[in-house]
Amino acid sequence: MADITAALVKELRDKTGAGMMDCKQALGESAGDIEASVDWLRKKGLAAAAKKAGRVAAEGLVGVATKGGAGAVVEVNSETDFVARNELFQAFVRTVGQLALAGDGTIENLQNAAYPGTGRTVAGELTELLGRIGENLVLRRVAKLDVAPGIVASYVHNSLAPGLGKIGVLVALESKAGEAALAGIGRQLAMHVAAAAPQYLDTASVPGSALDRERAVLREQAKQSGKADAIIDKMVEGRLRKFYEDNVLLEQIYVIDGESRVGKVIEAASKEAGAPIRVAGFVRFQLGEGIDRPTNDLAAEVAAQLAR
Repeated sequence: MADITAALVKELRDKTGAGMMDCKQALGESAGDIEASVDWLRKKGLAAAAKKAGRVAAEGLVGVATKGGAGAVVEVNSETDFVARNELFQAFVRTVGQLALAGDGTIENLQNAAYPGTGRTVAGELTELLGRIGENLVLRRVAKLDVAPGIVASYVHNSLAPGLGKIGVLVALESKAGEAALAGIGRQLAMHVAAAAPQYLDTASVPGSALDRERAVLREQAKQSGKADAIIDKMVEGRLRKFYEDNVLLEQIYVIDGESRVGKVIEAASKEAGAPIRVAGFVRFQLGEGIDRPTNDLAAEVAAQLAR
């Protein structure tokens, strides 16, 4: 039997765009012959599916799943928003979200998880679905939160179906208060995170590099006042409060009432629940964030056609 090396798998993958495990299987079935492996993939429909993999996928769905003190959120992208309304696609995202609850929160673990009732992995099922739907589909990212004791609450914005939408949020609340006492404040905090998009949990979690950068900008702005350095230092620290209000969850103004700080809201909820409540973490996925989308310049396209 031919020695199927990592380099050989990479060569086939670069040539066809098919998945790594599919390439490894193709090489095994073809005694390591690259061209025969390409034909094997084509016969299975995997090479044809791979051709779609080069197309930008920035639409799709974010899915959330929670169970007691665990929660998971996934993003699965498609090329068009139309696919997000496809029942097959929705079922896939919903199932993958549930599988993520049992995983370790890494994309590799989720891709290799067994997809129920198919004999395929999640990655294999995605390739199968890609061929049926006819668009590039990408399992882009996953995150998981665990807390004990307590609950992981969730919220989905622009929901197309239960647990599926354009923005998915998880909030982990650590507390000995019962689930019923935590569910309400948990959902409201998740809604706040969806709307306010905080970057950090508390002031202690803000990286020093981010603070140094902000201070440098604020100092240059304050120097324009012409005041002494000691006064400028105080001005910078005062203006840094706005940075915290914009980016730190516990320092933000609570969008539900528009006046209280989130930290104070949690203190009040703790008193009402009869037990301390601590936000142990949060995750916010917004569909397509960070993906470079192609911009279509119609005038340039027409000009290019006329120039031929």
